[in-house]
Amino acid sequence: MSHFQLMIFSFILIVLIMLSSFFSCAETGLMAVNRYRLRHKAHLKKRYALRLLQLLKRPDRVLGAILIGNTFANMLASSLATLLAYHFLGDKGALLSVILLSLLVLIFAEIVPKTFAAIYPDKVARLVVYPIIVILKILYPLVWLVNAIGNGLLRSLHIRVGDYAAEPLSREELRSIVYDTTGKMSREYQHMLLTILDLNKMTVDDVMVPRHEIVGVDIDLPWEAIIAGINASSQDWVAFYHENVNQMVGVLPLHAMLKRMLTQPHMDKEQLRQCLREPYFVPQGTTLNIQMDYFQQSQEKVAFIVDEYGEIQGLLTLNDILEEIVGDFSAGVALSKQRIKPHLDGSFAVDGAITVREFNRSSGWELPLQGPKTINGLIVEYLEMLPHAGICVLIAGHPIEILQVKANRVKWARIAPCIRANLE
Repeated sequence: MSHFQLMIFSFILIVLIMLSSFFSCAETGLMAVNRYRLRHKAHLKKRYALRLLQLLKRPDRVLGAILIGNTFANMLASSLATLLAYHFLGDKGALLSVILLSLLVLIFAEIVPKTFAAIYPDKVARLVVYPIIVILKILYPLVWLVNAIGNGLLRSLHIRVGDYAAEPLSREELRSIVYDTTGKMSREYQHMLLTILDLNKMTVDDVMVPRHEIVGVDIDLPWEAIIAGINASSQDWVAFYHENVNQMVGVLPLHAMLKRMLTQPHMDKEQLRQCLREPYFVPQGTTLNIQMDYFQQSQEKVAFIVDEYGEIQGLLTLNDILEEIVGDFSAGVALSKQRIKPHLDGSFAVDGAITVREFNRSSGWELPLQGPKTINGLIVEYLEMLPHAGICVLIAGHPIEILQVKANRVKWARIAPCIRANLE
């Protein structure tokens, strides 16, 4: 074997190892590419993304072309390495060539390219898409034959390659993706997305205004008292009841009353009743996503939550759901500051009537959300007795001291930081 032939064979051997490295890199990159990012790029009319999506519709053909090319490259490299080793070392060179070539292929044609492609799959897929398309066209008859045999074997196992489709993301998988965006999007946007995904887990009971906090006007009051109650309302609607909240008469949209007053300046109670809209009732346990649909379909903005006996348990507005998603509006923030007061030692003085969810959102802590909805209810459940000022209880690692009790309910409590976190 001449010196020139040795140089040619050595050069071809290096090229074959590089080809094997290319096919290994392409295989990992194309299979690990982010399909959702790829679809986004395709919507932006990126040519490489459109080609990639088209290519990946039939992964059997892509893999067939890559593995055929890789197999031939490795086999030819093995033959050339054996020939060169035999030329220099004789019969003993054959075994040595197998060992050396196996190490070379393992390191430079498998581990290194596949690791690189696994780390940067999108970049690799973008670079190899056009060469793979060309190789697929060249090797198509052989690819078709190999795939026909392979797909036939798969069909015997009741697996049809043509039925392959990317599985859609589940809600929990989507939550994991949103969690992984920490640092890539603002905390507020992340919270909004996670809350939207959790709307089917949250019920109207979680965000409603409790019954004892419902502000309304008794329709049987004198006209002057009714007007005073309307003027004192901070909402664009007023609830009217007869004697007590359970006997709800209707809801007065203030804009409807304003229109009536423009045409009839001297209103009376009878004309006021004509402006009332029938109360809208929703059963306890209704999930927030269903309730959002109800609000959209009925054009209602206020709903009264009732239990199985028809007793009103609370009140829910469309704003309550929106605030749960996007956070408190300006008025809500001011109210939260009055009901949740931070102390210098890191603890909070908390109104017992606020919901546990609202406190968690304001403080960033994680008191239990399963069970009672308010701080008062949570403390009483853990105490298993009527609350008294000065009593302390440990809930989820947070020491909670009852500061004030009114009508057998916790009026104010002090919630300290988690002891476990401090110990860690």
